[in-house]
Amino acid sequence: MTLATVLLFAEGDADGPSGLTLELAAKARTLADTVNAFVPAHGEAMAAELGAHGVSTVYALAGLGERLVGVHAAAALAAHVEATAPDAVFFGQTADGRDTAGRLAVLLDRPVVTNNVGAEVSDGVLVVEEPIFGGTQDMFTAYRAPAPALALFRPKSFEAQACGGDAAAVEMVAAVDPGDAGRAVITGRHAEQRSGPQLDDAAVVVSGGRGLGQPEAYSMVDELAGLLGAASGASRAIVDAGWVPYAKQVGQTGKVVKPNVYIACGISGATQHLVGMKGSKNIVAINKDPEAPIFGVADLGIVGDVHKVMPALIETLKSR
Repeated sequence: MTLATVLLFAEGDADGPSGLTLELAAKARTLADTVNAFVPAHGEAMAAELGAHGVSTVYALAGLGERLVGVHAAAALAAHVEATAPDAVFFGQTADGRDTAGRLAVLLDRPVVTNNVGAEVSDGVLVVEEPIFGGTQDMFTAYRAPAPALALFRPKSFEAQACGGDAAAVEMVAAVDPGDAGRAVITGRHAEQRSGPQLDDAAVVVSGGRGLGQPEAYSMVDELAGLLGAASGASRAIVDAGWVPYAKQVGQTGKVVKPNVYIACGISGATQHLVGMKGSKNIVAINKDPEAPIFGVADLGIVGDVHKVMPALIETLKSR
């Protein structure tokens, strides 16, 4: 038994929907007869790709300009949900997704469950899966309150997969006055300077941890990543210590990655970190402690000092 309709809060830009939005579309297709999308910006630009991933109709909110997404999207989305009555609304675990979902929950007086990694329909009821206690236990929540069920999902929880559909139909959604909250505007933006493969979609990730010993040693991570055409990541410990920016953090409170190869250098394997990378297809761990938890999930473990192993790897790659 499936749901009748799932509505996605779709994010992206003029180049198309985000990877996380397409992941949600793939899962929603398995749960509902119809999948639609509410798009706060660039709805027409996303219609073709969303349609190819199973979305029937794009409901586009136009003219946000420099106004806050969550404030205005939640107000318009609340009116749209009350008019169309979807069984569930899915959000990605992003800044705008969390903001919009929280505001929508208040406007609709409905519960919202965050941080989910799975979803199924049991006897006509949506059930979501959320890791708790640092990922050591899983909690399953069934939505028995009146629809819609509101749920947020972590990146990389599902695999995006096109199904060959036609471009989604586009219907414009009227803006709704959000009251005093709508007075806030964006006065400036800062775009992070990024180059090379990014953690979100890299096929290979090389991450460093406290076992590197000092901030300067992280240069080995960057060098190895460069030789492999990989993205560089980090454990929370060295992010908190200020060695590298938060954008590189892999883990429960950072980014979730699922590359083909994940190389953990000097990372002990705390549960918080494992949550963010244990779904990688092949895990290589370098650590001098043979009892380090990281070896419990590694496909290949190298017991040794990163200051000896990594330079040897780097020199070997350079000689080829």
